[in-house]
Parts: sequence; C-alpha cells; structure tokens
Amino acid sequence: MNSHLTHKLAQLPFSLACLFLTTSVLAQTSHASVEAAIPTALIARVNKAVDADTARLTAIFKDLHQHPEIGFTETRTAAIVAKDLRSLGFSVTEKIGQTGVVGVFKNGPGPTVWFRADMDANSVREATGLPYAATAKQHLADGSEIDVMHACGHDAHVTWLLGLAKTMVALSSDWSGTLVVYAQPAEEVGLGAQAMVDDNLWQRGFPQPDYAFGSHTAPGPLGYLSSSPGVRMAGVDQLDITFKGIGGHGSSPQATIDPVVMAAQAVLAYQTIVSRNLDPQAAAVVTVGAIVAGRDNNVIPESAVLKLNLRWFTKEVREQMLKRIDDINNGVAIAAGVSADKMPTRVMKGNAGPLVNNKALVEKINISLEALMGKGKVIDQFPAVMGSEDFQEVFRSLNTPYVLMMIGVAPLDLFTKARAAGKEAPYSNHNSDFFVDLAAIPIGAKVNAVAALSILAKRR
Repeated sequence: MNSHLTHKLAQLPFSLACLFLTTSVLAQTSHASVEAAIPTALIARVNKAVDADTARLTAIFKDLHQHPEIGFTETRTAAIVAKDLRSLGFSVTEKIGQTGVVGVFKNGPGPTVWFRADMDANSVREATGLPYAATAKQHLADGSEIDVMHACGHDAHVTWLLGLAKTMVALSSDWSGTLVVYAQPAEEVGLGAQAMVDDNLWQRGFPQPDYAFGSHTAPGPLGYLSSSPGVRMAGVDQLDITFKGIGGHGSSPQATIDPVVMAAQAVLAYQTIVSRNLDPQAAAVVTVGAIVAGRDNNVIPESAVLKLNLRWFTKEVREQMLKRIDDINNGVAIAAGVSADKMPTRVMKGNAGPLVNNKALVEKINISLEALMGKGKVIDQFPAVMGSEDFQEVFRSLNTPYVLMMIGVAPLDLFTKARAAGKEAPYSNHNSDFFVDLAAIPIGAKVNAVAALSILAKRR
C-alpha cells in the first residue's frame, strides 16, 4: 500500500458509509491471485439473465419492503423465499432457527458454495416517502405494536438471493457443484445465525460448505462494491441490565429506592469505560439503545432496564468492558442502598465475533467482480468498521472460508452532494430515510451470481 493511500485511510472514520468515501483513491483491485476471471462470455450471460429478470426482482423487492418483519417473525418473507426456490427446483427446508430457509441445488460434481441473505427488518418508522414505503405497524405476540421498516437493506439481500438462485439455474450448463442458498432470521439482534446452528443446521444432512458468501447494502455510491480481506467488522454483544429498587409514590421518594436514578447514573458511568478504562488504541463502543422503566408520572417504579450494545475486536477488550459494566452496576446499586438479593442482573441476549473475510477467497472472486463491475469499481482495501454481523457464526465451527461483500445502493448524485456538504453519505443504515436505489437490485443479483460462479464455473 503506498504512503498516499495509507494517509487517506488514516483520516477516514469507521462507518459502513466510509467503505466508499474515496473511491477515486481506493478503487484498486488486487490481482495477486493466479486465478483467472471467469470467461467474459459467461459474465455476459449473467448480465442477460439478470436483466431479463429485473422486472420480477424489482416487484419482489417492493413487496418485501412494504411488508417488513422483525427478527424471528419473518414468516411471510420466509414463505416467499421457500416458494420461489421450490419453483426453481431447489430442495427446500423451512423453519430452521424458527424462520430460516435453506435451499439446495445439486448440479454435478464440484465444490459446495453457501450463500446467505438475512431477512429481518428494524423497529424504525419509515420516512422515505416512497410509493412502496412500509406504513403499517407490526403487531407483536404480546398485543403491542411497533413501527417497522427495512432500514438496513435486508429486503434487497433477499431479492438478490432469489436473483442469484434463478440465474444459477438458468446457467446450470456453465457450472458444476452444489449451490446452497439460505435466508437467515434475526440478524439485527445477533441471534439468527446461532439459532440456525442450535437448531441442528449441521446435523440435517445438508452439503458441507467449501466456501460461503453474503452480500450487504451500504449507503455508498451505486455501481461500487467493497470486497476486502481481513477483519471487516467488529464483534458485538446485546445485553440487558435490570436495576431493582423499591417502588412507591413520587411524593415520597424517601420511602423508595429509585431504579430510574440508578439506571441514569449507570448510563453516565458507562461512558467512562472506553474513554478511561480501555487502551486508547483499542477500538470499542458502548451504546445504551433503550431505557425501559415505569409508566406513570407520579409512580417510582420497582425496576428499570437498560438495553446495551457493545462493539469490540478482541476478546480481552470484550471481557474488560463486561467486567466494568458489572462493577458500575453493583457500585451504583450498593450506593443506593440496594440489598444483596436485589443486585442488578445482566442478561446476554446475542453475540457474534468479528467478521474476517478470507484473503485468498477475496482475491479469487475480485478478478471476476471487477470484470463485471468495471475497472476501479471493486474496492479491496479499507479499514475495518464498528458495524457488526452474525453471518460468520454459521460457519465458525467449520472454519469455512467466507467473504461478505458490501454493495453501494445510494444514487450517485445524492452521494456526491452529501460529500460536498461534508457528510459521509446521504443517509445511514438504520435511519428512517434509508433506501435502496432500484437500480441496485439487478446489480446485487449479478454480483452474487459472479461471486458464486468464480468458484463453481466450469474451467474449459
């Protein structure tokens, strides 16, 4: 890496959007691999097949976008995936990890490639104003209802997967091996991948993966993608902290132990974990995403819950953060006069380790991806980001080489205006304004197909 590039990288913030911030500098695909790109004629057939399918894929995407479902409730989405795969000749298994779907297409001898799409949406109220925007609230099993939208592009991921499946069936004479496509639940809460594994994914007789792929939206410019080796994303934990106090009347606080005050003190104290307890060169994030306590103005509740999210790159940093969280919680409770039997509790809800793309596999696919996208459109060098994934958790016990690709979905004109205004991107994932440009729908399907064919294509 030249010194100019290193200097540019060092100045950039860690975010999903920054994968594409300086494409003119970073769009330099390595050609270290001795593997050749798949034939130009085969890439042309991919383009032709996806272009012919684009109207159908766009309709699927709009429908999925308009009907989002949060983690472990993706029954409608899963049914669409299962029906479509069966119509293409895949052997389909449903309800793995509650709503997960696995489709297997055997096409002669050769490697086995697994390809993932996550299905779940976010608890966000959509503000895009799109004609196919999600407007209905989702009704939950407990009788409550929430705003929900695809604010992270999982609707595009599912659509791209279905585009991949149809393209690979159409081009079955051009490749040999086994393609396994699967739709995963509950990525946003970090539980879906492990749920599939815990539901005996690897004991069901599915073909064992030689390679694994996934693709993800990023609010970078349309027509660019990042396929980079090494550590790409941070590890993540989701945890709930419950402070237990003594409830009572708001006019008599002296007769209570207020859990809301304890929770507030803890939130402020957590902010010192990264700034004062960790090595300044150790990247980490502690976020309190929600505080749940009480209901009435004049009632001090008996408990308060803090919903935390942690990001980290090493197990040592993770353990240090968890220890300090426990220390802070206990210290706050003791200072408030909480008895030993009511000390704060910590519930770990979801975990995933850092995502590390396989270097050799990145090099193998990037040559063909650049042939598809155009010279300078595939970015293969960029720092890791604090965003997280659980894609890798499905394959961790198998040590399967994997690559997660990031595909730009923002209109280039909006991206350029945002950069000129000093913004990283026109919008971010998980934001109510997040949207996928419809032109990205065929692009993602083509990227998926070319990545798979980089492994499975017949070598004549």
